[in-house]
Amino acid sequence: MWLRSLVVAFVLQVSVFGANAAGPFGTVNVGNWAGGAFSNDETGAFSHCAATAPYANGVSLFVAQNAAGSWLLSFASPSFRFNKGDTAPIDFIFDGQEQARLFATAGTTNMVTTILPPNVARTFQKASLMVITTNGSKPLQFVLTSTAPLIAALANCVTRVKADGLSKAGDFTKGAAKPAATAEKQTAAPAGGKPARARSGSGFVVSASGHVVTNHHVIDGCVGDVRGNLTGEAAMVLRVVSSDANNDLALLQAPSTTTFKDFDRIRDRSIRSGDSVIAIGFPYHGILTSDFSVTTGIVSSLSGMRNDSRFLQISAPVQPGNSGGPLFDNTGQVVGVVTGKIPALRIAVATGNIPENINFAIKTGVLRDFLDNSIVPYQTAEPKSELKTTDIATNARPYTMLISCNAAEQAEAKR
Repeated sequence: MWLRSLVVAFVLQVSVFGANAAGPFGTVNVGNWAGGAFSNDETGAFSHCAATAPYANGVSLFVAQNAAGSWLLSFASPSFRFNKGDTAPIDFIFDGQEQARLFATAGTTNMVTTILPPNVARTFQKASLMVITTNGSKPLQFVLTSTAPLIAALANCVTRVKADGLSKAGDFTKGAAKPAATAEKQTAAPAGGKPARARSGSGFVVSASGHVVTNHHVIDGCVGDVRGNLTGEAAMVLRVVSSDANNDLALLQAPSTTTFKDFDRIRDRSIRSGDSVIAIGFPYHGILTSDFSVTTGIVSSLSGMRNDSRFLQISAPVQPGNSGGPLFDNTGQVVGVVTGKIPALRIAVATGNIPENINFAIKTGVLRDFLDNSIVPYQTAEPKSELKTTDIATNARPYTMLISCNAAEQAEAKR
């Protein structure tokens, strides 16, 4: 009931730029966003297109484009206490970098609206995470799910209604222009007209909401959809939420209709040199088995190449396709993300010897920082009693994924 009243309030508040409005006419449905077109009650003329989505932090976002082409963003919550007409500065941080200070106007005690300049609207469209503060308040965080197709659908709504009128309003999501390549889509066109080729890696689910971790280099250069599937199950399209090329991590999201009863827990205690580890993934998929492969070894060193403290050196054998898969301790807790093996040919040329059993995994400290920055509700666990490798593999089956896509020929894995 509260949200419904706020929808009405938003419709009126957008009329900061017009009179009372009616609607919605037609529909805009993208992910958790829902809305449509609205008219001016006094004149009956088209006013704007808008959509709203609720967030777990208790705040609802409203995004709109009016008939003049201006973009607006509103924040609404029953905990807000504004005087109507008040103006407040809002500081925006996008993906930890992009910043802007805008001024919002309170249309009701529970809602404020600001006009987004074109550059900020574009940043909002492409960003994965938005953090806002106002008047020194506690920061509010918003994972920006589906904002690129949402902006495209709202723009399509405005264009179509202005051309055809409200009487022909329909599903504005259909026929919306596909958004340009963004962090959300992570697409790239093949260079030189060369055809894309299949690429695969591994990943693992870290939340009941379907957040999936893999390597950045597994999805870097993907053309079109990134897909994930559990052994024996149909593939699903995964949305790229965020990616960290420096630490070689990427976060994917399963469709909102998918939930996971089982997911990985991250070990809450440091691992030691000499501890046993188990690597699970999909090496040489399409050439070897279609099921995942399991290899065992130990932690050889607590640092990677050139003493890089972000990595573990492990002796568990890994191959192309293992990248992004989970590394477990002998109790079944995640202790790292498999990222690759030492470049044997280059080492052989330099030293005259072929290195053996020198592979690497990203430490959980780096992984947890990445997940914290992406606001992922992962879980940690203390090491339990030792399990058999067969039991660890059985437990991992419901949350270890094959990650696949088509990639431009020139896009190669870094490790």
